[in-house]
Order: sequence, then C-alpha cells, then structure tokens
Amino acid sequence: MSEAAPTRDRLGIWCGWVLAVAAAFTPLFAWLGPLGFAPLVGLAGLLCLPALRISGREAPLAVVLLFVVAWAALSTLWSPHKPDELEDYTALKLALQAPLYWAAWWAAKRVDPGLRRLTLLIFAWGLALYGVVLLIEAFTGAGIYQALRNALDDPIRPDLAQKNIAQGSFALALLWPVALAGGIRAGAPAWLALPMAAGTALLASHFLTDAPTLAVALAMGVGGMVLVWPRSAPRAFGVATALLIVGMPLIILAIRPLGLGQQLPESWAQRVGYWNYALARISEHPWRGWGLDASRAFSPHIQLHPHNGPLQLWLELGLLGVSAAALVWVFAFRRLARGERSLVAAGAAASAAVYVFFGAVSFGVWQEWWLALGALAAVIAALADAEGRDDVAD
Repeated sequence: MSEAAPTRDRLGIWCGWVLAVAAAFTPLFAWLGPLGFAPLVGLAGLLCLPALRISGREAPLAVVLLFVVAWAALSTLWSPHKPDELEDYTALKLALQAPLYWAAWWAAKRVDPGLRRLTLLIFAWGLALYGVVLLIEAFTGAGIYQALRNALDDPIRPDLAQKNIAQGSFALALLWPVALAGGIRAGAPAWLALPMAAGTALLASHFLTDAPTLAVALAMGVGGMVLVWPRSAPRAFGVATALLIVGMPLIILAIRPLGLGQQLPESWAQRVGYWNYALARISEHPWRGWGLDASRAFSPHIQLHPHNGPLQLWLELGLLGVSAAALVWVFAFRRLARGERSLVAAGAAASAAVYVFFGAVSFGVWQEWWLALGALAAVIAALADAEGRDDVAD
C-alpha cells in the first residue's frame, strides 16, 4: 500500500497568504500613508485570529501586556481628558489592538514554510525598493510623491510633501534591520541593506529629520553587539531599556543643570519645554499618574504628548504603568538571547532599539500606526526566527 500523502496545515497556508499580502502593502503604506499601518496589521490579526495562542514561554509577556492595557483603561476614571467621539477612546483601541496584534504575531509562527519564505522575500525586496524610492525623493525634493498627488488631482505644497515623505522614513528605519535579516535567511542578497539604510539616512538628512539618520547608526551598533555577544547583549539591552524607562525623570533632572534646552534647534527646544512641564506634573501624581491620554489636557504646555515615551508613561500611568512597560522590554529582549550568533536575533534587537529610540524622542506611546509598526516588526522577527529553526533542522 502506498503511504498516505501528508496533510497540509490549512491554517498555516491561510495565515501565510494573509501576511504575504500585508508584506506587499508595507512599502506602499510607508510611502503614501503610514497611518494605514493600524488597519493593515489589525486586519491581518483579525483574519488570523484562529492562530492565536499563549504558550508557557509567552505567558509572562502576555500577562504584563494585559496588565498595561487594564491599568490604562482603569486610569481613564481619573484622567482629565474625556474623549468626545468613539474613535478617540484610546482604552478601547488598546483592548482591540492587543489581541489582534498578538494573533498576527502567532500567525507568523504558524505560516506554511513555503509561504513564510515568500513573505520574508517580499518584505526584504519591497523595503529595498522603497529605499530606492526614498533616495530618488531625497534628490528630487519629494518629486515622485508630488507628481503622484498632482496626477490624482490632489496637489500638495512641496514642504508638506517633504514632511509626509519624511514620516515614512521612520517606518523604514524601524523595519529594515529585521526585514533584512529575515530576507537573508530566506535567500535574499545581503546588498539589499544598502538601499534600505541609504534611503533612510539620506532622505532624513535632506529633509532635516534627525532621528531616522541617527537610528541607522544605532541599528548597526546594536545589531553588531548582538552578533558579537549573542547571549549577554540582548539581556543587557533589556535591562538598559528598563532603566531608561523607569529612570527617565531622573535623567532629565540630572542633565538640566548642564543647560538642557539652550542653543538647540526649534523642534528640540520645544521638546525640552514639554519634558520640563511633564516633570512638574509627574511630581504631583507619581504613583498612579494623571490617567490615560492626560497629556492632551495640558495644551499648550504639551501638544498631544510629551514626545518622550517614558515621560508620557510616567505622566499618564504613574509608577505602576512604567514598571509594567519596563518589564515588557525586559521580556522582549531576553527572547533574543542565543547560545550562538544569530543574524535574526541581531536584526530583531536592532529594530527593537530603534523603536525605543523613536519612542523617546518622537512619537506618542499610544499612536495607533506606531504601535502597529512595532507589531509588524515583531511579526517579521517571528517569521525569520521560524525560518531559522527550519534551516537548523535541515
């Protein structure tokens, strides 16, 4: 009798196609509309909900994330910010994002091997092509973007076009390290790093956006250290990130006597003003914080958020929320510790470091598209990690 043909994992195939489509849209959304990452990753998680699992290894991380969401929701009871419309309820968004993004992450672990490799290649080649587009945009003053808007009968001022394109460079700065590592694992050439990194750095420098350019150097440094010290470096970065989050108010206070805020560019001077005001409010409610989205109630002293994630956590969620957020990063980095050198772990650690860096100087903690991009980086890391395990097994 002939042996029965092995049954294919239908859910793994379904999740593979869902994530492959998400990978194909990633460079397009980064270029034309980064806000679209929230519905993109959310829809991917919704379609992959049957893949959602919580294993013993992931249980501590899941518990801490659940606590953050629950504490944030509870803090709305004393928050001075009261949303007027349903779409402004951050607590509701977090309650939806947490399971959907977790499902997308677990779907990446379940993907059919052939589709997993395809998805990793789409991410790598797509982001490399996006890097080339950014290089062209840098030397043409966002010429492609403006031409597209004109063709759609939706013209835009050159300065606004450059601002929009610059925002997309943050997405590439975050995703390229882990996408490159996953792509190489799946068979993509290593030279794809050149258009990814160069597109990010050159566009940012041409459009006077400092953070993405600095992030490229940071990613290279962190990735290199994880390659050299694969077991100790990720754990050290986890501890360092936790200390940064918990100790941010003390850090600001320590460097204030050095003239923090003097002779800085306008954007950075404005940030420092937000930070100083946030410190004063944190001292009034250090334990429980002012409540979720309280930053929005402190205009004009703070516009939307303090542009410093750790300070925003202190301001809104107090010591309990800050401690939980610090634990999230400890668990996340510890997962990347390996007994031997791993390009995937190095790429994932580099992207994680960039996320922490941007969160400390640019974006609000609860911005949907930014949370979605962080989840997408985790999805790529899970795909690449699974691809690595298959290679070892082979």
